[in-house]
Amino acid sequence: MPGLLEAKNLTKRYGSTTALESATFEVHEGVTGLLGPNGAGKSTAIKLFLGLIKPTSGSVAVMGLAPYESVTARTRLGYMPEHETLPTNVSASEFLMHMAQVSGLPPGQARTRAADILRHVGLDEERYRPIGGYSTGMRQRVKLAQALVHDPVLVLLDEPTAGLDPEGREEMLDLVNRTAKEFGISIMLSTHLMGDVERTADRVIVLEGGQVTEQGAVDQYTQETETLIIELEEGREAVLSDLIRRGMKVETKDNFLMVENAGEAEYDAIRDAIADAGARLRRLSPTRHTLTDIFRGERADG
Repeated sequence: MPGLLEAKNLTKRYGSTTALESATFEVHEGVTGLLGPNGAGKSTAIKLFLGLIKPTSGSVAVMGLAPYESVTARTRLGYMPEHETLPTNVSASEFLMHMAQVSGLPPGQARTRAADILRHVGLDEERYRPIGGYSTGMRQRVKLAQALVHDPVLVLLDEPTAGLDPEGREEMLDLVNRTAKEFGISIMLSTHLMGDVERTADRVIVLEGGQVTEQGAVDQYTQETETLIIELEEGREAVLSDLIRRGMKVETKDNFLMVENAGEAEYDAIRDAIADAGARLRRLSPTRHTLTDIFRGERADG
């Protein structure tokens, strides 16, 4: 089934600089993370999908249409830019009503839609204040709101947590998740922060040096492994000695015991060792890969 966004052998050069090189990927319904370090080609990919620039070679499509040729394709997208682009001397309510009308909504509908979206992003009580007096977090919410106000099929978020403190970052990621679930709007989240993708996305596309290096379901990279983490409040040395005596391969890492290749028999042996030592168990759980492992080369399949 064709994706909402499609890139086929996509190359974009700026003079002697290559931003994207033969990149092929699709963005489907749901939340997709476009992940990569700064300079990987993420912003260039977004500009190509928005129809702001044309590819050097290859093709891009938005719901089957070339965005640099089709106004219809562009109206189906919302865009939250990374950089500060908001007017400072108008209120969020005025700004969103204007953006809704620019997108083709009549004044009455634009007013209602603006109010609904500002309520959704948590700015209902602040909607009549000039944007220039907003905090960084509030301005990020306005940028997200204007991307949603015309009810797009898909929104492109460029570094939506940029400039936010840890609490603000968590609130923004919660908002991204709620937008996808409550509004049914698909999202492509472009970021260099792997935690943002793990927190929100169903699928991930990894760009590095303008090329696609990984793509697939997030859970295939964060699946459980066969290594167990054992965290004990007391009795660690006694349990360690017992497990080694039972012929198990155990490593210590920080304050944890790590048991490799754990199956049903190993779980039973660990239970017995903890009971025999009279140790106090705090946590017993399989480890999980993280998206960091993509770059470290530590995936389970090598």
